[in-house]
Amino acid sequence: MADTFDKEFPLVAAIHGPADVKRLTLPQLNDLAQEIRTLMLRKEAKQGGHFGPNFGMVEAIIALHYVFNSPDDKLIFDVSHQTYPHKILTGRAYAWLDPARYHDVTGYSAPSESEHDHFVIGHTSTSVSLASGMAKARDAMGTNENVVAIIGDGSLSGGEAFEGLDFVGDMDTNFIVVVNDNQMSIAENHGGLYKSLAELRATNGKSPDNYFRALGLDYIYVANGNDIPSLIDAFQRVKDSTHPIAVHINTLKGKGYAPAVEHKEEWHYTAPFDIATGHPLYESTNEDYQDLTAKYLLRRMKEDPTVLTITAGTPAALDFTEERRREAGRQFIDVGIAEEHAVAMASGMARRGAKPVFGVFSTFVQRTYDQLQQDLCINNSPATIITVWGSPYTMNDVTHACLYDIALLGNIPGLVYLAPTSWEEYEAMLTWSIDQTEHPVAVRMPVGNVLHDPAFEPYDYSQLNHYKVVRRGSKVALIGLGNMLGTALATADLLREHGIVATVINPRYITGIDTALLDQLKADHQTVVTLEDGILDGGFGEKIARYYGPTDMRVRCYGLRKEFHDRFDAAALLRENHLTPSQILTDLLG
Repeated sequence: MADTFDKEFPLVAAIHGPADVKRLTLPQLNDLAQEIRTLMLRKEAKQGGHFGPNFGMVEAIIALHYVFNSPDDKLIFDVSHQTYPHKILTGRAYAWLDPARYHDVTGYSAPSESEHDHFVIGHTSTSVSLASGMAKARDAMGTNENVVAIIGDGSLSGGEAFEGLDFVGDMDTNFIVVVNDNQMSIAENHGGLYKSLAELRATNGKSPDNYFRALGLDYIYVANGNDIPSLIDAFQRVKDSTHPIAVHINTLKGKGYAPAVEHKEEWHYTAPFDIATGHPLYESTNEDYQDLTAKYLLRRMKEDPTVLTITAGTPAALDFTEERRREAGRQFIDVGIAEEHAVAMASGMARRGAKPVFGVFSTFVQRTYDQLQQDLCINNSPATIITVWGSPYTMNDVTHACLYDIALLGNIPGLVYLAPTSWEEYEAMLTWSIDQTEHPVAVRMPVGNVLHDPAFEPYDYSQLNHYKVVRRGSKVALIGLGNMLGTALATADLLREHGIVATVINPRYITGIDTALLDQLKADHQTVVTLEDGILDGGFGEKIARYYGPTDMRVRCYGLRKEFHDRFDAAALLRENHLTPSQILTDLLG
């Protein structure tokens, strides 16, 4: 197998670290770029990954390692969407050369893998701030290595990126920012600063409308950011700089694979696909909660011009495709990668009488905790937050795990956080939330195949914290929050086989407890079990346990241990935390 790799990818196979890159000629560097793209194409076709950003940065990563001396010189990547070529050039090519080792490295910057990675990074707009800290420490320690922050243009809309650039513009020391400008975030870019980038591209970097110079940085423009000689020249000019400088490179997202160039949004991240056609290998024909949400919101927007849907650079969260965004017109608002602004703006909209709906992936809602608490909830603004993919069954990298929203949102005073269990319940909760004017509300979109409840009964959710008894029994009560109601029902079925007819409860509300129902359970129940698919500490179950604390009621809380879970198998993670019906049965009978 190794001989095959050596013959097909002789340049990559011979590279064990950046020193090997420096020995190549310019023609060989171009051949190396082709080999890297071929390897990435094969791997991502098999297992999926961040496609477009990595393909557009191959030449830039090669040039960085040709000029700088990693790991002594520090290369700090933003959001890690450009790290595949970097990993290939820093001793981890085996994870692309050998299909048996495809899963041996993460898709993100990971210091546990290599001394060439300095941070675990998966969220955006962080590289400049992280790198500025390394530069300040370098100066304090009296060393002289280069510090290079690598950031995409889409990440510039994040508030932390501005804060970092504003700070480093005043540092008066070696600091290099490489700005990968491919004119895209995940979808198209939004925000006034992109007019400045467009002016710089149109004038070959000469426009006085220069965002970076305005913040105090020196500036170099590379018109062809996929041309290795031009990149090497630019990086050599800024290496060992004594002041902060931005190197603005104009790249092509998805370069090297026609479907990714033509459809940049769809190819930002891809599931496994057929290389010849670009078509997905696995297409589901099942109903999808995100698709149903988009259809519902489009209908509401057409009926009511004050219904406004917001995204922070991730329109796919609510399945607002390019066609649907056109259909929604000005009622669909993409603020760029700026979750803090999205929540504060939603509060402003709600206070003025509009009906804002902000759709955000669970892993990204934590980026705006202060605005949720301060701007939204203290002001009691009746906006709607839809939390998407809150579950172990969605993203599983440590930086993207969607396991924290229950504890995060469930403990903000004034917020009503709802956990629906079917499409009918979810739609009813959305309708109530959008139309009511009393509370800020978050709704945790269910995950998995769409469940329908033909027996669903409408409920007035303004009557807060009233739980629904799905089955009435005695001795044991199982409270299954949102996605975990199915586990509660399955556990009840197993208990029945042992002569125990359990009560099953759909709590509906994450943020409050039904004290009347909990008091009723004291009469004929000895055990209450809570089930949630988030971190147990600070979660839903603790509210129940705390209420029953002074009583004789036995409470068992099931959820996930408070850990950073990384690249986990969801089913295995649930088993490790005793979150399967058979395990819960064993615990209860034991």
